Amino acid sequence: MIQDVQQRPVLMREILGESLRELRTTSSLTLREVSGRAQVSLGYLSEIERGQKEASSELLNAICGALDVPLADVLRLVSDRIDSRTGAQITQLPLRPRAAAA
Repeated sequence: MIQDVQQRPVLMREILGESLRELRTTSSLTLREVSGRAQVSLGYLSEIERGQKEASSELLNAICGALDVPLADVLRLVSDRIDSRTGAQITQLPLRPRAAAA
């Protein structure tokens, strides 16, 4: 069964990657320049931008520093983009553990 694109869950890593790539290209920086400034391998940075890898908070902070953009601004941008995705389903974690089945 083919899943409708709008029914696909929103993945934060993908939106974060899109946002980081856009910020980098808008600043006319290459992957190599940002990877050198952030001290992360070029391949790993590329995977983050493509939404294939999750960035740790420390790494994300280093990437934001390399882009000269505050981390809070990047997180706001990602949050706004998640909100703007119409029809997207965001997976929510339960607030409390489920009771065990009898």
